[in-house]
Amino acid sequence: QMSNGSSITHFLLLAFADTRELQLLTFWLLLGIYLAALLGNGLIITAVACDHHLHTPMYFFLLNLSVLDLGSISTTLPKAMANSLWDNRAVSYQGCAAQLFFFLFLITAECSLLTVMAYDRYVAICKPLHYGTLLGSRACAHMAAAAWGSAFLNAVLHTANTFSLPICKGNALDQFFCEIPHILKLSCSDSDYLREVGLLVVSACLVFGCFVFLVVSYVQILRAMLRIPSEQGRHKAFSTCLPHLAVVSLFVSTAIFAHLKPPSISSPFLNLVVSFLYSVVPPAVNPLIYSMRNQELK
Repeated sequence: QMSNGSSITHFLLLAFADTRELQLLTFWLLLGIYLAALLGNGLIITAVACDHHLHTPMYFFLLNLSVLDLGSISTTLPKAMANSLWDNRAVSYQGCAAQLFFFLFLITAECSLLTVMAYDRYVAICKPLHYGTLLGSRACAHMAAAAWGSAFLNAVLHTANTFSLPICKGNALDQFFCEIPHILKLSCSDSDYLREVGLLVVSACLVFGCFVFLVVSYVQILRAMLRIPSEQGRHKAFSTCLPHLAVVSLFVSTAIFAHLKPPSISSPFLNLVVSFLYSVVPPAVNPLIYSMRNQELK
């Protein structure tokens, strides 16, 4: 029994497949992706933690990013794998709330951390003489703590508000994990609905602020790189920024398409594919992007 008075005790998630054969195939595919993400991010965490040569601001933030990626993919995929394996779509009310909280917490922290990493690259290339001063160990710890802390508060606020909504339009979610927009569709209280929409708009504005900071940082970085006289120097500067730029592009493009695609092209299958792209692909691919051209990590 829920505190808001409705009798819903569980939600039904969107299934990846209808037939038993496809469900089992989906399970093995998701298991492969999950193990690859665990291995890739685990290796980066181990390498950065154990090798003192990698105890620099850039790798400290990369370690944080890998922890967040491990957390976010572990929030969504294990439940999806279990549902595919056992031919079950149900998630408990409490389980849905926990999944929503952790996913929101980790994905918001990742957005903040990618912004901090852009600042790290900006200082390294545009203000190299001040790098040690502006990005000392204390400053890095404070920036990482701010990213994690602000994300935690954001997740608490949204989760508490979303799960205080009275639900009266069924319990089927058009998503393979619990996400705010799909829970809001089941709400029957216009005032509470608008309150959560207002909070989402505020969060979207903050995310847009991060995006603007990223764009401005990379414009300044590009201008600084073009002023580097030697081709070797330009290549070195570009190679340190390329992985971060690729990760940001992947994260931003999939998230924007997922939440801003026209309703006219919306369908359960497309929602499933797009949400998979932005929630599962980045955590699995990020370690590959960062290690591909990085001799120190290799």
